[in-house]
Amino acid sequence: MPGALDGLLVVSVEQAVAAPYCSARLADAGARVIKIERPEGDFARGYDAYVHGLATYFVWLNRGKQSVVLDFKKGEDLALLHRMIGKAAVLIQNLAPGSAERAGFGSAAMRAKNKRLITVDIVSASRRPISAPACTPTPPSSRR
Repeated sequence: MPGALDGLLVVSVEQAVAAPYCSARLADAGARVIKIERPEGDFARGYDAYVHGLATYFVWLNRGKQSVVLDFKKGEDLALLHRMIGKAAVLIQNLAPGSAERAGFGSAAMRAKNKRLITVDIVSASRRPISAPACTPTPPSSRR
C-alpha cells in the first residue's frame, strides 16, 4: 500500500537518535530517505551489538532508509551532497550547532538554492542554555 509521502525525497545528515527517529517516521510514511553518515560513521552503531553485530537502536531507527558515507571536507563529496539536497523536499540534520554551516550545507544557504526545501535542524537541549526558550512564542495580539 502506498504511503502518504511516496515520491518525497528526504536527505538526512544524522546521528544518534533524534534525527534518525524523525527521518524513520517519514520513511514509514513512504518517503525515500537517504541517511548521510560521516566517514567515522554514526556512533549509535556501537550502542550495543544485539542485531547481527549492530546496535538495536541503530537498526530500529534506520529501517527503510538508504545510506551513503560522505566526507564533507572533500569537494566532490560536498558537491554530491549539494546535488542531493537540490533534489530533496526535506533536509534534516542534527549535527552540533553551526557544524552544517561550517561544512557548507547550512539550512539557510540550502533553502536559498532550493526554494521548496523544508529544513529541520535538531539541536540537543543539553547544548542550549537553560534560560533560552526552545521557540519564540507569538503574542496572542499578533495572531489575527
